[in-house]
Amino acid sequence: MAEYLASIFGTEKDKVNCSFFFKIGACRHGERCSRLHNKPTFSQTIMMQNLYLNPLNQAQTADKSQITMSDEQVQEHYDEFFEEIFIELEDKYGRIEEMNVCDNLGDHLVGNVYVKFASEENAERAVRELNDRWFNGRPVTAELSPVTDFREACCRQYEMGECTRGGFCNFMHLKPISRDLRRQLYGKNKKRSRSRSPHARKSRSRSHDRQNHHKGRDKRRSRSRDRAGRF
Repeated sequence: MAEYLASIFGTEKDKVNCSFFFKIGACRHGERCSRLHNKPTFSQTIMMQNLYLNPLNQAQTADKSQITMSDEQVQEHYDEFFEEIFIELEDKYGRIEEMNVCDNLGDHLVGNVYVKFASEENAERAVRELNDRWFNGRPVTAELSPVTDFREACCRQYEMGECTRGGFCNFMHLKPISRDLRRQLYGKNKKRSRSRSPHARKSRSRSHDRQNHHKGRDKRRSRSRDRAGRF
């Protein structure tokens, strides 16, 4: 019996534990879910809830009409966000094996950022410290995540361009970064102390607790901070 229960743990056959929470670290039912959400006490992966704000979902003019952005502008905005978060966390907490951002629209997944560190100790320290940080004028909400294999968490139909549920799919729709940025961040020859790309130089990372030291920065950098949001 024990072997059977262990074999079905976190699967659809498990009537006690939530399979969605086990696979993606989030559940659309939240605290109202009829099954248990087993939050890990140790993990290599952390999740920062709703951290990424897609400009296509957020941007509106004063008269409430939608602001139009080209695909290139949206990708540049996302690459800047991704690179800043990646470098900030890796510099502070150690090597990152994988980082992913959800492009879903459901409240439990929208803008979630998942970061898998090389060690559980680094992930634990990141969660402890990030919950005292702010980004884009909002407090960061970080927690350890049960997700270790993103292949199981992702929507395979979305990857093939065939998902019929759209942004409200309950599996992860991961937003890709540009090839150049992927090579820079994950390339075999990357240096531990990297210089920032042209994208990141437009929007430098700043700790919330150090903001008062930088009030004298020029207007161009101030506009960049307002647009992209900083730690």
